[in-house]
Amino acid sequence: MLYSFRRCPYAMRARMALSVADIEYEHREVSLRNKPEPMLEASPKGTVPVFIPRDGPVLEESLAIMRHALQHNDPENWLFDKTDRTNDFIKVMDEDFKPHLDRYKYASRYDETAQRGDVDLTHRAAAVELLQKWERALEKNEFLLRDTPSFADIATFPFIRQFAATEKEWWASKPLPNVSDWLERCLNLGLFKKIMKKRPLWEPPQSDTPPA
Repeated sequence: MLYSFRRCPYAMRARMALSVADIEYEHREVSLRNKPEPMLEASPKGTVPVFIPRDGPVLEESLAIMRHALQHNDPENWLFDKTDRTNDFIKVMDEDFKPHLDRYKYASRYDETAQRGDVDLTHRAAAVELLQKWERALEKNEFLLRDTPSFADIATFPFIRQFAATEKEWWASKPLPNVSDWLERCLNLGLFKKIMKKRPLWEPPQSDTPPA
């Protein structure tokens, strides 16, 4: 069972790993503004994704879900990299890039002088600087570590997708040409299109027991 939200980048990378590993599960699409009680009972932190395997503990972190899925079945060899390169990309993305992305995209949440819809160009510039790591890597390969996708690509591109969509006209000028082309390749993956299909919101079944 997977509690998910279609546009959440953390949930995207979990869904892609579960899909490529061909793991069957019940998909529960939720509203983050109205989180269902069964999800909160399973994971009080209240964020997606939350994966409940048929056997084993609840998995509350997207990377843990990805690794769980790929340890079960890794048909495209996403886990081929035995060095620190994959972890380096993910660490920069999750620990450094994501805070700048949030402050760039949602400036009014972090700056009381900003208006709703404003962007923070200082944080945009900081994010671009971090993405130079991706730009350099993509000089050599179609994807980050080789010419086919791997764990590093799938775990990071959903966040760069969000970054690129914030100011589409600016991104179209290709401030990071290699990253821009790579992102298009990622977005055109059949796997990504598959996991982005819209689903109805899941609602807990109503109890048949009348109130006392």
